[in-house]
Amino acid sequence: MFLLAIITLLFWAFADLFYKKGNDNDDKNSHLKTGMTVGFIMGIHATLFLIFTKTPISLNDIIIYLPVSLCYITSMVIGYKGLKYIELSLSSPIQNSSGAITALLLFLIFKISLSPLEIVGVITLFIGVLSLSLLEIYYDKENRHALIKNLTIQAIFFPIIYALFDGLGTFLDSVYLDQMNIISSDTALVAYEYSFLIYAVIVYLYLRYRKHEKKILNNTKNEWIAAVLETLGQFTYVYAIADNSIITIPVIACYSSVSVLLAHIFLKEKLTIYQHIAIIIIMIGIAVLAIAEGA
Repeated sequence: MFLLAIITLLFWAFADLFYKKGNDNDDKNSHLKTGMTVGFIMGIHATLFLIFTKTPISLNDIIIYLPVSLCYITSMVIGYKGLKYIELSLSSPIQNSSGAITALLLFLIFKISLSPLEIVGVITLFIGVLSLSLLEIYYDKENRHALIKNLTIQAIFFPIIYALFDGLGTFLDSVYLDQMNIISSDTALVAYEYSFLIYAVIVYLYLRYRKHEKKILNNTKNEWIAAVLETLGQFTYVYAIADNSIITIPVIACYSSVSVLLAHIFLKEKLTIYQHIAIIIIMIGIAVLAIAEGA
């Protein structure tokens, strides 16, 4: 379980890096195209998985798992959109504070008690995210006029909305795969990936026949690499969370710290000392939750 969580962490951290590298700021539909790319890769993976494992799947399974799928797909497309407005070093920690949202939902719905250390972790995450949001609005690197400030607000809005949807999706996954065992990991994997494939087909048709775009699949290699890494991470994720979601959720959420490291190394993203401190606070909160759940 722990090994799978670590593998998922690495896959998604590198996917974050390639998402940012492949993002096209000049294409207003780039976030839709990125999600479409992921959907096609996941559809291919789901088909190969079915061929080799003979996992039984039905339309009813896809419908049953649809609430989880919709949460994840929505969060991911919103995350792709947000990459236009914010550095990866900032967006990834904010987005992956969704682990705190999941912990809160598990606490409220299933009456899972939180230890003092877990409470400290959740509060620390909240303080870190709030501080980072305010700092991003304050430190406007390019211009101070109203337009840029509006974009800065969007920069914070998208990662936070991502965190909400991703946190809800992770909570539902915990319910489906761990707390109530509604569906098996194999079936959940295929149901989610085929749901994403349906999204990809819808987006393709929309861009081709509504927007009349011709080079819809002319994605960069970075986007295709990110899509493959995302899919591989999803494969290991469903098995990790099905074993013990209370422990694996905060561990996997730590991939944002690796994303920050990769952004500094490969994208040369620069942050102020105060933004560094806010990110460190978020990392501490995630680490405290991971330690608390593993204790």
